[in-house]
Amino acid sequence: MRSITGSGAILAALMLAITMGGSAGAAADRRAGTSPTSISLPDGFQPEGIAIGPGPFAFIGSMADGSIYRADLRTGGGAIISRGPGTPSLGMKTDPRGRLFVAGGTGGDARVIDSRTGRVLASYRLTTGPAFVNDVILTQGAAWFTDSTNPVLYKLPLRGGRLPAAAVRIPLTGELVYGDGFNANGITPTPDGRGLIVVQSNTGDLFRVDRSGKTRRVNLHGESLREGDGLLLRGRTLYAVQNGLNAVAVLRLDAAGTSGLVVRRVSDRRFDVPATVAAFGTRLYLPNARFDTSPTPTTPYTAVAINRP
Repeated sequence: MRSITGSGAILAALMLAITMGGSAGAAADRRAGTSPTSISLPDGFQPEGIAIGPGPFAFIGSMADGSIYRADLRTGGGAIISRGPGTPSLGMKTDPRGRLFVAGGTGGDARVIDSRTGRVLASYRLTTGPAFVNDVILTQGAAWFTDSTNPVLYKLPLRGGRLPAAAVRIPLTGELVYGDGFNANGITPTPDGRGLIVVQSNTGDLFRVDRSGKTRRVNLHGESLREGDGLLLRGRTLYAVQNGLNAVAVLRLDAAGTSGLVVRRVSDRRFDVPATVAAFGTRLYLPNARFDTSPTPTTPYTAVAINRP
């Protein structure tokens, strides 16, 4: 997940392309009776975050203007369901109530959107200074957002599932030290659910984070997750997207999330700097952010599916 630049003219043209629907639709390689393994997104969309569910629906956010695209994983078809505020929509997660929690990147904010209607249920100003609110995870009783610019987590307490009036700022302390570039990025719970795990993109380190904000480096046994981006936990298996490497690292964690062993890395010829990952059934879905491609209103984008390693 990286910073976004561009002129007002490009953004205006992008908005027109998105309004017209771009090239969205099922990929040509879809076979009859099977779900597509590549989903076309609107031209110029600049995808970044992805969340899946409830049901076979993926929600993909635009780095360009923050719009949200909903894709039917069974057909590959889709449409914009929520127009963005003009700032990015990055990491996203859905809850069983059909609420979509969205990290606002350089906007320094977070939004909660009704995934059925696209209506904004709540907006939160997380900081007033420079920021890069990058990713989000839902745990029992809270939503947690990372900031790649500021050494904090932002917590939305969800008592009884109710949305709060404001976020709580949790300073990061301990072994995670911010430097130049992108710092805390992807976030997920520990396997035992007692803490959080965060990847630091610019160092390749993984950290266990107490809910107080205290951090401890995860023992990766000599491995690195440099350019680590989105994280996905399934049981004790952690999938870590390494965007610039066009790869997904597969790690086996201990229950507490203090030690992790990289057991393999997987790639695919269709990867074009994927940013993050979500799962549905036996597949992983990754949006191609194409960070190495200069964006234009006609630049094509896709999300691709691979079998879950």
